[in-house]
Amino acid sequence: MNWLEQVNKVMDYIEENLTNEISYEKLAQLACCSRYHFSKMFTTIMGVTLSEYIRRRRLSSAAFELQNSNIKVIDLAFKYGYTSSDSFSRAFQNLHGVNPSEARDSGISLKAFPKMSFQISIKGDVEMEYRIERLDFEFTVVGVKNTILTEKAFEIVPKIWEEASKTGLVQRLIDMSWEDPQCKLESLLGIVGEQSSITDEKFDYMIGVRYKNKVPEDMEKIIIPKSTWAVFPDTINAWKRLYTEWLPTSGYKLADLPCIECFYAPDHEPKDELWVPIIAWISK
Repeated sequence: MNWLEQVNKVMDYIEENLTNEISYEKLAQLACCSRYHFSKMFTTIMGVTLSEYIRRRRLSSAAFELQNSNIKVIDLAFKYGYTSSDSFSRAFQNLHGVNPSEARDSGISLKAFPKMSFQISIKGDVEMEYRIERLDFEFTVVGVKNTILTEKAFEIVPKIWEEASKTGLVQRLIDMSWEDPQCKLESLLGIVGEQSSITDEKFDYMIGVRYKNKVPEDMEKIIIPKSTWAVFPDTINAWKRLYTEWLPTSGYKLADLPCIECFYAPDHEPKDELWVPIIAWISK
């Protein structure tokens, strides 16, 4: 089964379970990647978070049912996973602009959000440079975490770095990185998520550096086990093309580890890189 078939099976599973509890762990299993990576991939490609897509599909389906049956609003609320008719009515009105009772009236305009599917856009005119790095050792990253919304990541992360520079955190981390330099990932690091704490809505973003000494009291640490990475120059461009171009055609699977954004010294080329954890090659 190829990548496209896997993720479209996810979409089928969602559609078949709009009136049941949807397991995000099951979605990740069907996509053959971690819960976090699938959530981020979904948001990057679709422009909406996974949970928001499910919410819209349920409320869209509920609207069709209201217009084509005599089901009571309270029964419809329970059917689509709401604990009360009030919470259902608020969600319905926020999406459609009218309350559920009004949705049955003739001439009322509602919003339909159709089922989405994943497709690959074949471009081929711009190559995507990458290399494979195998780190046969674990290492510790020390730094400061910020919790951010997945859908706001591209907007918020640059502001976090700007603030860290103003407060002196960036310079402090640079000074720490020289205490015991290593041969790989010698740069300021942005650790995107941490498996044990990832949800579909938000994730922890750590600004940090590799560090072997005692962790400062105002910082936290993440231990990265030995692993294999696909490394891409130009972090912003790499994020945009990773899920839509490289991953579907590469044959690699994403590992259950955070991605790492590396920001090097001014005289380094490239200026920054995206390190993406990968596991086994998938035979085609």
